[in-house]
Amino acid sequence: MKTEADPTALAEDIRDLDVSDVTVIVCSSCRDETASDARPRAGEFLAQDTARAAASENIRVRQVECLGNCKRRLSAALLRDGCWSYVFGDLTTESGPDLITGAKLFATATDGILPWRGRPDSLKRGLVARIPPLAIVKDIS
Repeated sequence: MKTEADPTALAEDIRDLDVSDVTVIVCSSCRDETASDARPRAGEFLAQDTARAAASENIRVRQVECLGNCKRRLSAALLRDGCWSYVFGDLTTESGPDLITGAKLFATATDGILPWRGRPDSLKRGLVARIPPLAIVKDIS
């Protein structure tokens, strides 16, 4: 019998989800640990790795020139309309599959919050910010 904490059970639960409302944004201008200006940049390699990992999924992968998270090196974000958004840093050029696993897990979130359980370690350690959807932001009274 599989338990809720069983990663195999989690993988089976998210295998066939409709993840079309999740987008992964990868910072293509991020540099590697040497801070080299050489092209292609490490962020471009991460974007390519993420796109490869998403090839058989219905997950959008997009690039942006800068996420403004330079001190945390390679960065990416998970976005879902009407849900919290997540920014991650300290990724590697091989973190694409982790981002796609995170995106699939995010698609399971009925409350719009990326679950901690089942999240790849790089997305646990690398969390930089969680940004609320505008619909729940309150005015200052």
